[in-house]
Amino acid sequence: MTLNAHVFQHVPFEGIGSIQTWLDAHNARMETTCFFRDGTLPSLHQIDVLIVMGGPMSVNDEAEFPWLRAEKAFIRNAIASGVPVLGICLGAQLIASALGARIYANTQKEIGWFPVRAVNSPPEAFSFPESIQAFHWHGETFDLPPGAVHLAESDACKHQAFQIGDHVLGLQFHLETTPESARALIDKCRHELEPGPFVQAEVELLATPEGQYAEINVLMHRLLDKLTQAPPAPNA
Repeated sequence: MTLNAHVFQHVPFEGIGSIQTWLDAHNARMETTCFFRDGTLPSLHQIDVLIVMGGPMSVNDEAEFPWLRAEKAFIRNAIASGVPVLGICLGAQLIASALGARIYANTQKEIGWFPVRAVNSPPEAFSFPESIQAFHWHGETFDLPPGAVHLAESDACKHQAFQIGDHVLGLQFHLETTPESARALIDKCRHELEPGPFVQAEVELLATPEGQYAEINVLMHRLLDKLTQAPPAPNA
């Protein structure tokens, strides 16, 4: 049976990165709602997994981006219907907001490669490594939504990952990032690279070895296997 994936994309320069490799390996069909264009929403009944990507806007910017209301309602309905949902950065915040949690400025901006640590969670929850260098680009954070299990934290941000039931995962950090997607983000958002304890300089970001991206991409693929209950792709 063909896996039907749907992506919510908020800006042209934040695509799905290494998630495309996972979709290709599983012969999945993908459609995308581009909110920076017309924002046409799909039929919920045609989706096997919903992937909600990042973006520079805040979930609280509904006056400037009125489509946020419809997007949150769709995410809430997808979760209630049992559709697997993955939210990344803004996407995780949208899940939290859709379920009634508060989204607000974090005490620190977190941009660059910083460790994410697993926290104690039930054995049935997704298991993160004890520590992994992950890619971050965010200035806001969220309270855990009702029923969420806390999965990971960092020095700069307590709520880095959560899970709801067996079909919803929210990641504040990025595991899908590739060298190409990182460069696109830097090109469009380098004005955010202001000095801070958890903000790396552009020269450091551009010097990241490719093996570092490969490590997080493998974890992203494992997470998608778990979320969709798909068998690992051959040679994954």
